[in-house]
Amino acid sequence: MFAVRERLPMWVQLRCGLEPKTLAALAVILVAGAVFAGMHFWSARPEGVRAPDMVGEAVHAPTPETDPEPEGRARPEPSPGPAAGPGGQIVVDVSGKVRNPGLRRLPAGSRVDDALTAAGGARPGADLAGLNRARVLMDGEQIVVGVPPAASPAPGVAGPAAEGSGSGPVSLNTATAEQLEGLPGVGPVLAQHIVDYRTQHGGFRSVDELREVNGIGDRRFADLRPRVRP
Repeated sequence: MFAVRERLPMWVQLRCGLEPKTLAALAVILVAGAVFAGMHFWSARPEGVRAPDMVGEAVHAPTPETDPEPEGRARPEPSPGPAAGPGGQIVVDVSGKVRNPGLRRLPAGSRVDDALTAAGGARPGADLAGLNRARVLMDGEQIVVGVPPAASPAPGVAGPAAEGSGSGPVSLNTATAEQLEGLPGVGPVLAQHIVDYRTQHGGFRSVDELREVNGIGDRRFADLRPRVRP
């Protein structure tokens, strides 16, 4: 206590009268003030602030969503494929030198060779040289097996002279497209037109109906008339 008194300024010692109680109270006040000042200084010290973490833009970017279909609008559906023929089958007439001639039902897209197989195959010795077995069949077509194609008349020979060449008139109702191509002025396209007309109209009732076939004019009809029959 006396050590504290000796450290006090002279004016404090004179004013307080150097009484022990007064010095003790003064010492307590000084200690309390020092503690308060220290606490105030400690609480007012600057503190470091941590910078916020950078957040990538991709984290906050809105997720693209598929635009929903508007209500009432139907989604497009794939178009159906081309429809096959009725029942997916064709009917052909196989005649001539085959084991089982007659009508045969075959899948659409079948070929002449398929018709021969369905008819039991050609008979031994049948001439198939003039038959195109790779040709695609049409509904209602007739296939004559083993019949040689009609011989074409020599150039410059008229109709009556051609009739004496030994080959008879070609039947419009039974001749194949290959046999019709042997006629003068008849190519693959016109031969197919004749076959199509025969199929659509149930056959030729007279030779004059050739005029109604697409591609046959008066001049060509005059050349074909003595060489064909219904």
